[in-house]
Amino acid sequence: MSPLRRFLCSALFLGATALGAAAPVSAPANPAGFAIHRGTNLSHWLSQDFGWAPREEWITENDIRYIASLGFDHVRLPVDEIVLWKEDGAPDEAAFALLDRALGWIRAAKLRVIVDLHSVRAHHFNAENEGGTNTLWTDPKAQEHFLDLWRQLSARLRHHPVDFLAYEIMNEPTAPDPEDWNKLVGRSLAQIRATEPSRVIVLGANMWQIPQMLPKLAVPAGDKNIILSMHTYAPLLLTHHKADWVDPVIRDYPGPVAYPGPIVDAATYAKLVAAYPKEKYDFLASSTDNWGPDRLRQEYEPAIARAKELGLQLYCGEFGCLPTVPRAARLAYYRDIVGVFEAAGMAWANWEYKGDFGLAEWHGLKSLDGAPDVQLIDALFQR
Repeated sequence: MSPLRRFLCSALFLGATALGAAAPVSAPANPAGFAIHRGTNLSHWLSQDFGWAPREEWITENDIRYIASLGFDHVRLPVDEIVLWKEDGAPDEAAFALLDRALGWIRAAKLRVIVDLHSVRAHHFNAENEGGTNTLWTDPKAQEHFLDLWRQLSARLRHHPVDFLAYEIMNEPTAPDPEDWNKLVGRSLAQIRATEPSRVIVLGANMWQIPQMLPKLAVPAGDKNIILSMHTYAPLLLTHHKADWVDPVIRDYPGPVAYPGPIVDAATYAKLVAAYPKEKYDFLASSTDNWGPDRLRQEYEPAIARAKELGLQLYCGEFGCLPTVPRAARLAYYRDIVGVFEAAGMAWANWEYKGDFGLAEWHGLKSLDGAPDVQLIDALFQR
């Protein structure tokens, strides 16, 4: 039995009383009563499934119960069109059955869930770095198809209570013009509201949901069953150190990196800037800043201010730092970022439960079930 599986069994054996008291739920910030505070992402399962393990084994009911036992109150559940729908557009009923089972596990564990349409065939958030093409913003048929996906999802999920399940319309849109995303948001919301007037909808800004773009998101006035969402992996040179799926300006730098303080020194920064064209500077621009809680708060301030202006809850649906970063720096980053979220009254979900950013020790594909990373979990819960 793997270390994580063994730990799951031990934790669950400790008793249902611990589980029942372990998932504190914040006061609802919306009329629907959908209250969230601390969560985690169920990645690489019904979305970005890389075949690391059989889908029926990657996430099980024991995993959901373990997540609740840690003190999380919700999960963000990414789903992909290519998983839930076949190439000809027909629903993959086996995948939908697994989604239905998962929602049953989540509700039984007294958690809440955000169903996030993570990618569709016409749009992937990392298309630029993975050789793909996004047609969603230029093809009216692709937009109609996107709306049809939500018609189908809503028809299948609308029976779930509004204080249990929320929808996230799309993960990390990358429209060249933010108005293109605003138009699709408006059409999607109108369609969902026609049959589900009280469902909580999570809305993220254009360009990977970075906090600086949230002021440009068109949010319908008077709809209080909306949660505003941002994602953050800043500073990218730290959090994605040696990642192989990002721009070469980040991917090819061998290190070292540091936190808190400047991620790299001035001399290293100068060499990096000299090696890449000017359009890549944005990935590096903050690398010599004095990173810590104050600089993190500065990064999120546009989103915090926008949520306050609209009187809506703010949610960071993704953040994380890879284990390629020196251990002490990585733990300090997690402790500081969650401290900033908590101080700002922001709900959050770390990326991710299982995977290289996950809550277990990561040993690569040679061992997908590492022991729980207790220090990382403690940093998330500010213990």
